[in-house]
Amino acid sequence: MKTSSKTAAAGLVAAGVLVGAGLLSGPSAAAVDGRDDSVLWGSVTIPPGREGVLEVAGPTGSDPGAGATLTLTAPAGTRVTGLPLGAAGFTATLAADGRDAAYTAAGTSARPPGPAGTFPFVLAMPVDAVPGTRLSGCTLRLTDARGALRASGACQVTVGLAEPVLTRPEPGVPLGPRPEIGGTAHPGAQITVLDQEEAEVCSTSAEADGHWSCVPGPALPPGGNRLQAVATLNGVSATSEQIQITVTDAPAAAR
Repeated sequence: MKTSSKTAAAGLVAAGVLVGAGLLSGPSAAAVDGRDDSVLWGSVTIPPGREGVLEVAGPTGSDPGAGATLTLTAPAGTRVTGLPLGAAGFTATLAADGRDAAYTAAGTSARPPGPAGTFPFVLAMPVDAVPGTRLSGCTLRLTDARGALRASGACQVTVGLAEPVLTRPEPGVPLGPRPEIGGTAHPGAQITVLDQEEAEVCSTSAEADGHWSCVPGPALPPGGNRLQAVATLNGVSATSEQIQITVTDAPAAAR
């Protein structure tokens, strides 16, 4: 992985870039507003080869107290790489294969601290995961100190899409009205380049090696502008960072 589990968890939470947020929910609205505390639920979307934080809400009913344990079984192919809440009144346990991980309340309360009130689990997505796939086998169990089941549920883990990268044109270099635009993205992704008004500049698909390029159809207007690439594949999408450009030549129609 590109980052350690602790760095990934801290960075993602601090930057607010998590695609999915965990919540106590379930098949009915009753689970959402707290009338059903027997269903646990969490969701997250993670691109291939990346780490993300699955947030699971604590119990909304009576507090199961000291010794209560929340156990996550991760979907096949993924693994838990970090338990950031392990030093906040909870003992963290991680299986050697990373499939099972748990928080056990060491104090008198089994409720997670902080305004979010959630239990974070850092999950690593395999590099060969297919974007848009919802992985099965993610389960949650909450037991009290005697081992009695207090709540259970599932978690939705979706394979996301890595952000495309714009490598051409280079920012700050004066351009003609129809510059070649290119970069890299997940192989097979549909790429749409947008300007500062979110109008389509050009579109194409990423090749098998991930590279892509396209040329604007209508000429870009002279002056400053911004370009951004949006990648879409199997129902999931990701957006590149914006680059600033300056077009010095006027479109042919304006000459």
